[in-house]
Amino acid sequence: MAGTMKAVRFHGQRDLRYEDIPIPTVGKGQVKIKPAWVGICGTDLHEYLGGPNLCPTTAHPITQETVPLTLGHEFSGTIEEVGQDVTDYKPGDRVSVQPIIYDNTCGACKEGLQNCCWNNGFVGLSGWGGGLSEHIVVPTSTLYRLPDNVPLKLGALVEPLSVGWHAVKISPFKPGNAALILGGGPIGIAVILALKAKGADKIIVSEVSRKRQEFAKAFGADYVLNPVEEDVVQRCRDLCDGQGVDVVYDCAGVQAALNSGIEATRARGTIVNIAIWEKDCTITPNQLTFKERRYMGVATFQIGDFQEVIDAISAGKIKPQDMITKTIKLTEVEEKGFKALINDKDNNVKVLVEVHGG
Repeated sequence: MAGTMKAVRFHGQRDLRYEDIPIPTVGKGQVKIKPAWVGICGTDLHEYLGGPNLCPTTAHPITQETVPLTLGHEFSGTIEEVGQDVTDYKPGDRVSVQPIIYDNTCGACKEGLQNCCWNNGFVGLSGWGGGLSEHIVVPTSTLYRLPDNVPLKLGALVEPLSVGWHAVKISPFKPGNAALILGGGPIGIAVILALKAKGADKIIVSEVSRKRQEFAKAFGADYVLNPVEEDVVQRCRDLCDGQGVDVVYDCAGVQAALNSGIEATRARGTIVNIAIWEKDCTITPNQLTFKERRYMGVATFQIGDFQEVIDAISAGKIKPQDMITKTIKLTEVEEKGFKALINDKDNNVKVLVEVHGG
């Protein structure tokens, strides 16, 4: 007798439903979690506005699921039941859930690059349920325990923070380097926090929105530039001995920003793409060739990045609580969550949905 529960399900473009679905049952190597807090991500908004894109319309190769799907891939919760063979977790454990789904058999997975799995997906986008539900069952491989001094609310920020952390970690950034961040949204702020924790010398942010400029400054940016009013390339060169920045982190995915970002990069510097682009962009190879610049992509986070972020929060090296600009209920996800972020994104960094709280 499994019963039913409430969940927020994505059925298609601008079709989000708060509805009853069966409560999932726990299998081998799995735990059942009561989601506490769930972040709404830009990817969720893209699916809502123009999808399905990432959400599968034909059977996903790993989950075998298709839309409609429960959303929510940035979440924390409390374990309420464990599978018979699970010995390393128990009911009551507080966890953050790493949502990447991988096959563990492809070439990338065999090299330890599960985030680059050839069949990859995400809990909350590709199946296996999602955080925007009263209960969810996930494999123990997705779990990271939260220490006593990291509340469940901050546990829901570990996923976006890990994106920024991973980008800085695998880029050529070294302590004392200067960095330019294109875009001051949630991932841009995550990069600021990671750079601060890792010893950046100068953190420069390019952002059009006045409110997001203020957020960037509050979270530790040394210089915040408005690309509409200032020459970002010249300012970066002036601030960095005429050379430009060592590393650029593109969190915007906008052609004009990328153009200036490349030119603001010093000789043998690196442009790191974090953004998910909605359409193709143009790169002129000569811009890279003549200054021996490098352009690289980063994909979410590796196994272990969650733990490093949790440790950094616990140790006080990352203080992300002010990223949370609004909290709402599960019944309010579309009106006060998705629509608020679409229509008033400048005044919000991270909207959290309270499912069970704590």
